[in-house]
Amino acid sequence: MMELSSTMKQNDVDVVTRASGLHDAATISARIERLPLTRWHARVLGVVGFVHMTDAFDALTIAFVMPVLIGLWHLTPADAGLLVSGGYVGQTIGALFFSAAAERFGRLRVLRWILVILALGSLASAYAPSYAVFIALRFFQGIGLGGESPVSATYMNELCPAKIRGRLIFILQSTFALGNLIAAIAAMWLIPAYGWQAMFVVGALPIVLAAILPRTAPESPRWLAINGRAAEANRIVERIEKSMPAADYARLPALEIVETRVDERKESFRSLFKHGFATRTLVVWLMACCASLTTYGILVWLPSLYRTVYHLPLNVALRYGMVSMIATLIGTIVGIFVIDYLGRKKTFAIAFLGAAVPMLYLAFSGTHVPAEQVSVLASISVAMIAIVQCGVYVYAPEVYPTRIRASGAGAASAITRVSSVIGPVIIGALLTYLSVEAVFGYFAIVSLLGSIVIGAFALETGGRTLDEISR
Repeated sequence: MMELSSTMKQNDVDVVTRASGLHDAATISARIERLPLTRWHARVLGVVGFVHMTDAFDALTIAFVMPVLIGLWHLTPADAGLLVSGGYVGQTIGALFFSAAAERFGRLRVLRWILVILALGSLASAYAPSYAVFIALRFFQGIGLGGESPVSATYMNELCPAKIRGRLIFILQSTFALGNLIAAIAAMWLIPAYGWQAMFVVGALPIVLAAILPRTAPESPRWLAINGRAAEANRIVERIEKSMPAADYARLPALEIVETRVDERKESFRSLFKHGFATRTLVVWLMACCASLTTYGILVWLPSLYRTVYHLPLNVALRYGMVSMIATLIGTIVGIFVIDYLGRKKTFAIAFLGAAVPMLYLAFSGTHVPAEQVSVLASISVAMIAIVQCGVYVYAPEVYPTRIRASGAGAASAITRVSSVIGPVIIGALLTYLSVEAVFGYFAIVSLLGSIVIGAFALETGGRTLDEISR
């Protein structure tokens, strides 16, 4: 009887698929949305999470080799700043370029290109003969670094049903924080023993992932369906369905097809502001900007503040900085459990507010607060803002239809990259012309602005299918 039920359901799928004509994309989406969490989802998440972790490793490597390079090449502070900025400029370009490429060539194919760029850029950096060559290679690798996050987030969003989408994307983002920690641990072991080049040699390992990725993960069925490749999409979804135990498949609910507008034209970047998406785009951009200004401002400047303002020894300052790094990982883990329970709007608004309160207290207390207490309050703030920082890659792909989803996520990622450059500059100016209290006040104001924007204008996407949201 169970086999008969399963057969009848498969026949129903076949009938709907054949009859849907131009609406094959809606049928594919409906079949994805009714699936539970399966081992197939877990396997693909593990592979893409590993890709994400290598991105984080490569992105943070420069922070640990910089002290060596400053002495090796006799760099001035301005030279060192340019070296960091060059990578961020590449990341901004990569976020926009590869997101657009993912709309045209597919999510998985572009992700493989990105992995090759990461690996080649990292390996070449290990053999850079001079500062000028090294900065050019950092720019080149930065293009890949910037493209990976939005493409990976878009890909996973399109594979996940609504009821587990938020949690799985947060798990994906937590691997980025894990990659940062692994980079910090690896640097403490590799650099003293084998030199700074060893970090970049290890960073070339993603080339292996580029080779095995097609064997472990398929192209996005949603992308295939809207690009005239419904038969391929159908085979992939069938593979997921057949991977389930027969009893679980028999209990799947009936298909609920949400009809959406099918547009065969290639969409441009301007589409992010058309068809009623302007408000969504502005909210996403402000969310990304406020989160990034706070996150990178705190993490980049805290060790220096501990040294120059609170006069801590270098080893203690670095240790306190590591505490804040661990706090970001804790924040992402908390986000896994609350993102679907509270919903996007409440989660992000509360997280922004939670990041603002400790900074507001420090703004009125400043240097009168012991460094230990500053470390605790700053760690609370970055843990809360990490929820939003990761949430950008949950929320941005959700609010757009499949035809512009990667572009929307890429634009949001580009905003985070630009903000990560601007934020530390603003803080430097505040420290130069005002005081540390002004810095903490700046963090509080930016976070409060983010909370207000999310609370007033954000679209709640939790528990809703991608097709339903995109209407």
